[in-house]
Formats: sequence, structure tokens, C-alpha cells
Amino acid sequence: MTVLVTGATGKVGRPLVDELLAAGHRVRALTRSPRAADLPDGVEVVAGNLTDPAGLAGVFDGVTAAHLITFDGAGFAPLTSGPEIVALAREAGVRRVTVLKGDVARSPLEEAVDAGGLEWTFLAPVEFMSNTLEWADPVRTEGVVREGFPEARSAMIHDADIAAVAAVALTTDGHAGQEYWLTGPQAFTAPEKVATIAEVLGREVRYEELSEDEIVARWRASGYPAEDIGFFLAMRTDPPAAGYTVLPTVEKVTGRPARTFAQWVRENAGAFGG
Repeated sequence: MTVLVTGATGKVGRPLVDELLAAGHRVRALTRSPRAADLPDGVEVVAGNLTDPAGLAGVFDGVTAAHLITFDGAGFAPLTSGPEIVALAREAGVRRVTVLKGDVARSPLEEAVDAGGLEWTFLAPVEFMSNTLEWADPVRTEGVVREGFPEARSAMIHDADIAAVAAVALTTDGHAGQEYWLTGPQAFTAPEKVATIAEVLGREVRYEELSEDEIVARWRASGYPAEDIGFFLAMRTDPPAAGYTVLPTVEKVTGRPARTFAQWVRENAGAFGG
């Protein structure tokens, strides 16, 4: 079967390409910049983006299943082109889609997919382990992580496990109409993440706690608007249970245990100076 992967160079799209190739499927990868995509041999790379349905003519032709994202890969704004995307997919004969959620609430694309009669599986990951790369520079140069909210927990998931679930849902039966909440095998606080990084790297990495005011000032200095800052605060001071509740979904769908945070750190040790 031929599977279309949108966001093919992203955190989930890139490992999904590898998962599908390893299983023997043909992959068509949609990306804004084909020349910079650096995808494996055998992948059919096509130019386009989901914000411009008029530029997607022919992209779905011959495709059996498609992986979609609910947001603009450049600016992360919710896509509003859902009805047009679904119409193109249906006209081309696409049967099955996975949709990577970007928020707890249903997005316009999810609503369009549900109304469009496609066999859908919605993927709802909690925090990505790759978000920890935000700490790479201070860990590498100073051996320190400065963060707040030390009691907030996250059942963060390895990006490749999201891709593994998507690959199964796209290529096997039994997943239509499911919304899969995806977590890793353990919920971590920030100090516990830092301790894991130190253990894997085999050197001291300190956790220095910042106050809420210091964290908010840092977000403001980074250019985040008040609305985003309010959301960040809510997620850290009164997070939904889904964010820290460990679920067995990855293993149930793929037959393999979810990857650990220590494994992710080993795979990315170079970024932290390991």
C-alpha cells in the first residue's frame, strides 16, 4: 500500500516514514521544502502544505492511507482547510487516516475528517520527550537546568512511539474510530528528568529551581503572548490528569513496550555533550 505522510520531516512524521519503509510499504512524503527534506531512498517526496489545498492536486492519488496533522507545520496555528483536505482524500480513494492532535479539544480538521466518512484514528500524545532538547545548551555548557514547578509531573512519550502507533493504525484493521491517548512508561518531574540525564551522561547535572515570576519573565522575554503564558501556567499549576497518567496504549497497539526516557537520552546524548 502507499501511505502519504504529511509533516514528513517533523518529530513524528520523520520516524513514521522509517516505520512504514521498514514494514515494506510505499511512502509518499509531503513537505514544504523537498530539497531540504533529507529523506531515505525510495521515498516519493512531493512539495506542498496543508494550509494550501489548491496546491495539493494529485498528492492523494494512489494513496490508501494518510497521516495528517491538525496544525500548520510552520506556525503551529490550527488548520482551517479540513473540508478541502478531506474532499481531496475521498475523491482520490483514501480509506484510512491518522490525525495527530495538537490540543485536547477537537480541531477543525478532526471535525472534517469525522464528518467526511473516512476511517480515522486520532493520536493524542502528551508531552514529547524531544521537548527536553530545550535544556541541551545549558546542560552541555554549564551542567545545569534552570526550571520551575518542580512538582509538576509529565508522562512524556518518545516521539518514535507516536510514529509506531500511527504506522499500525494506518496499515492494519481494528483502529477506526479510536482516539488514542499516548504516554511513556513513567511520569517525571523536572528534577527527575535532570537526574536521568545526569545518570545517562555519567556526570553531574544540577537542577536549579526558578520561581513562577522568573519563569513567566523568561516566557515573556522569549516573545510568548499573554494567552500562551496563561496556558503554560495552567498546565504546570493545575495540569489535566491526562498529562501525568501513564497509559499502556503504546504496547497494546504496537505489541512493544513504550520507550523509556533514559533510552531517549542515550539516543540524544550528543546534544547534551555526552
